[in-house]
Amino acid sequence: MLEEKLRSCFDEMTVYKDLKKSNFFNSLSLPSFMRDWILKKFEDETGYFDVDEVASFVHTYLPKKEDWNLIKDKIVKENQHVKFLAKISTDINIKTGKVSFSLPDFGLANKFTIIEDDVWQKYKKELINGEIWGMVELGYLSPDDYDWSFEFDKKKTHAKDGKSGKISLLSFKSFCPYLIDLEYYKEVRKEFTIEEWIDVLLGAVDYNATGYKNEEQKLTMLSRLLPFVEKRLNLIELAPKGTGKSYLFGRVSRYGWLSSGGVMSRAKMFYDQTRHTEGLIASNDFVTLDEVQTISFSDVDEMRAALKGYLESGIYTVGNHEGRSDAGMILCGNISKDIMDADGYSNMFKELPSVFHESALIERYHGFIKGWNIPRMNDDLKVCGWALNSEYFCSILHELRSDLTYRSIVDELIVIPNGADTRDTEAVKRICTAYLKLLFPNVRNAKDISVREFKRYCLDRARKMRDTIIYQLGILDSEYRGKNLPIFSINEEIYE
Repeated sequence: MLEEKLRSCFDEMTVYKDLKKSNFFNSLSLPSFMRDWILKKFEDETGYFDVDEVASFVHTYLPKKEDWNLIKDKIVKENQHVKFLAKISTDINIKTGKVSFSLPDFGLANKFTIIEDDVWQKYKKELINGEIWGMVELGYLSPDDYDWSFEFDKKKTHAKDGKSGKISLLSFKSFCPYLIDLEYYKEVRKEFTIEEWIDVLLGAVDYNATGYKNEEQKLTMLSRLLPFVEKRLNLIELAPKGTGKSYLFGRVSRYGWLSSGGVMSRAKMFYDQTRHTEGLIASNDFVTLDEVQTISFSDVDEMRAALKGYLESGIYTVGNHEGRSDAGMILCGNISKDIMDADGYSNMFKELPSVFHESALIERYHGFIKGWNIPRMNDDLKVCGWALNSEYFCSILHELRSDLTYRSIVDELIVIPNGADTRDTEAVKRICTAYLKLLFPNVRNAKDISVREFKRYCLDRARKMRDTIIYQLGILDSEYRGKNLPIFSINEEIYE
């Protein structure tokens, strides 16, 4: 039985998920990675947990944004030390040498905080690598306790008497309660068939494999994970309503960002010149623009230029600031039935904002996910049983992003025909690499995967995803009309 094999191989990295019945967790609106962390903390070996015990923990350590004033009152006015789970980001001031932190989910900015040197030395190995989730303990440094001698601009930063207090980080415990053993994950994949592994991956992101009609539906769903595992993979998905786009891109991984509708600016996405702060691209593995039909841009030409530059090279320039990022960019939108029925052979971008009506921009997206191959969400698709911990699984995918071995294998396996377009070649190879990492993480060299499996699960799927982009380019721009994807083949001499 697959569940028994899964528990035997992954042991502590599995949790019992029952999303059909766990209305308790649904009411909390927790992201999957946090829900699984709590389940692991309170479940016994049979999967049972005490609802009252969990509710008490959530009430104590998972405050909502509207609770922030109450927390500040306890810290500042009552001089209490307060512990809770939060996303934290740190910054080192070059002028003063002081370290501060921010809590983005609560709007607490660096200028109001401090991490004293002894605390920083104790926890900096965990805190120094960008945004991280964990248990923070906060206290208050009053104006009399805080040393202002190093500050330079008292007129702008101090109260009238030249002093003001700071919220201080007293302790920190990383959200991740275990070490990620990437090599073990790769090795244990050998214990599963490809069919079993596909079902394992679906369970890891909260879906019940038996609820899908066929392998194509399963693999289309899993294609949403490709930007989780491969750097700077840019995808477009159009799908009917209710197929779970927002959930998978916004609620499963702590390493991504989902932006739904509203106004998006270059400052928010890339870099804010006024505040001198990096945008969403800098601190996430991927950024998803959901409900893209409803998104407006503060300056269309400005955003289009920034997107084209970034999607091409991973570099963005705003004023005198040049930044780099490995974040993928995903566009998600709903699709009408008549366009869906055409299976990609009609203009699928006509309902998108005008910024995406330019072929030079669309060409920089590597592939297209046909979301209409994914069934509408129903109770039969919700996981019920033992599955990989979502927090652990997404951490593994995050680590795999930096593994260059898989790309070298793809480069070795794929034969590029003469005259092949560079963007097409790169798109196919990048998607291939992502599929290889996701479905065959155990592959260490080209001979570890058969020609049949590489072609079926990696190359053919990558070609189809890119081919849809090319066809749509022909609809948008006559210059691309009639263009065909190069015929890539596999270097079978490797296996001789």
